[in-house]
Amino acid sequence: MSLIIQSALPDDSISHFVHSFWMLENNTGKDILSTILPNGMVDLAVMKIDSDNWTKTIRGLDTIPSQITIPAGTKMFSIGFKLLAVEYLFGDSIKDVLNTGKVISDEIWYFEKTDLRTFENFCKRAFQIIRGISIENIDSRKKKLFDLVYSFEGSITVKQLSENVFWSSRQINRYFNQQFGISLKTYCNILRFGSSFKHISEGNLFPEQNFTDQNHFIKEIKKYSGVTPKELSKNKDNRFMDIAAIKKSNPKND
Repeated sequence: MSLIIQSALPDDSISHFVHSFWMLENNTGKDILSTILPNGMVDLAVMKIDSDNWTKTIRGLDTIPSQITIPAGTKMFSIGFKLLAVEYLFGDSIKDVLNTGKVISDEIWYFEKTDLRTFENFCKRAFQIIRGISIENIDSRKKKLFDLVYSFEGSITVKQLSENVFWSSRQINRYFNQQFGISLKTYCNILRFGSSFKHISEGNLFPEQNFTDQNHFIKEIKKYSGVTPKELSKNKDNRFMDIAAIKKSNPKND
């Protein structure tokens, strides 16, 4: 009886939309108290709890740590989307689901029972759905903007981004607030925080990203996780699922 976590990276052809695929299965026989940490992803989850009924939800960006319970018997598959997917795959704003989620229909995101038998089947079907969505030409400024944001893992200023994509900071922030419910600067801070998970999971408690100094690093980690880097690294009782997932997928921590 255990907690099973699997992850996979997307095919290059959809990597501008997808960060990663995940599966979680709670076979421990007991409910698990967990904390969702801001990681810069928009998550589509397909989940069931001890039944054949699957629920499909989309969760917007998280800006604060959120406490959740993962009931015994839960099985969940999810797609961690990058922000470009919101406009081009979902075609709608997600500002109404900031720090929360909502149920979505099967109209586009339809999975057969066979697609949900294995993680491999889920990833294959998710890839087919994403590739099958008719997408008009992607705005080159937006694509370049997100390419830069992700390549720098959030450690780049709004001014630098604006100058590189020839798009005013004011217009960029209007776009971010209308689409995602937060400013670009806030998103970059969240992405930088999320990019520190791997280092922290390995016990590296000094800033690997572009933090001003150690105090700034600690302050930012506490702001978005509610605990110090040391507490986050220890991850007592697998409270922080993001850290638990990285440790399970990282041989150094096996």
